Amino acid sequence: MVLCLITISSAFYLQPGRSRYLRKCMRIQNCGRYLMKHADITRHKIIPSARVDTVGLEVFVVSDLHTEYAENMSWVKGLPKKRKKKEVLLVAGDVAETYENFVLTMSLLKASFEHVFFVPGNHDLWLRREKEKYIDSLQKLDIMLDACQSLGVETNPSVIDGLAIIPLFSWYHESFDREKDITGIRIPSLELACKDFRACKWPDGLINGDNSLATHFDAMNDKYQDTVQEMLASCKQIISFSHFIPRLELCPEKRMLFYPNLPKVIGSDFLEARIRYIHGARGSTNACHIFGHTHFCWDARLDGIRYVQAPLAYPRERKRRMNGGEDWLPFCIYSKGEFTENMSPCYWSDYYASNPRTPDVTELAPWVARFYGKL
Repeated sequence: MVLCLITISSAFYLQPGRSRYLRKCMRIQNCGRYLMKHADITRHKIIPSARVDTVGLEVFVVSDLHTEYAENMSWVKGLPKKRKKKEVLLVAGDVAETYENFVLTMSLLKASFEHVFFVPGNHDLWLRREKEKYIDSLQKLDIMLDACQSLGVETNPSVIDGLAIIPLFSWYHESFDREKDITGIRIPSLELACKDFRACKWPDGLINGDNSLATHFDAMNDKYQDTVQEMLASCKQIISFSHFIPRLELCPEKRMLFYPNLPKVIGSDFLEARIRYIHGARGSTNACHIFGHTHFCWDARLDGIRYVQAPLAYPRERKRRMNGGEDWLPFCIYSKGEFTENMSPCYWSDYYASNPRTPDVTELAPWVARFYGKL
């Protein structure tokens, strides 16, 4: 099995420190380059699902646009303009770090698709470049949602041609990670590694990492409860989507990761509970959830629900095809009244389709062991 390189999550960076250890820890960001020198890795492009002239509703998905990178903004600007009605784009968070880039990006997307839906990611709520503009990250979120309304970008549940689309607000919590930790190596703390601890600002009572933010964001979905109930009664096909991940099985095991503590800052149990309320405990062939955040392409069915991640990711990740390249994006998840076939090849979900998950095994994968051996 050929594997995609593990990249650090979009939530992460490591501060340059004075100590030799911290300086070398900065190499985690360049883990792909390091591994390219030490292993024979082939990364295949994902087969694209091009926008073609079809009759009826088509739904495309993408996450982690990060248009503060000029290459990513150019990709957005290069999307074809609206050619027909009933094209929908679901944007699963991390659009841009600044409000100005966010508005520009969403305006461009709205020029390409009749319907654009959005949920916020962690990068969207960073304040490091806009500290003087907002009291906190929640105020910035409110202003962003107002901008979406002005642009015609949808953030509420909606039904289009009988297909229910349900955006879900979410945030991660550390207790989401219940798998055995990696020991015996020096792993930077979450506070050092995760930029959210410094780039976001929260009101009193909300703390990054514990359950408070996860429950706060999950509660934002409650106001649409009656609408969702009506959808469940009238719609047979439902797509929900979030930025953060709802299940640990949607991330590689810790021993495979260059930052083994990544699972502590990526997902929410409250999110999965809400997804199961929507799609049912056993799911169905018409149940699908879209997510983002980790920049790992994913397309897998777990307990009756199809889970999909289609990230644009960072330019350096695309150049090494860590996300399958860019020609396949945005990914068409729904066309001609039915869900499309799985994206292929899809490195990590393909791997776990034929290999069991063994989180109790903590022996580092060879590429991770070599990396930490160099520190």
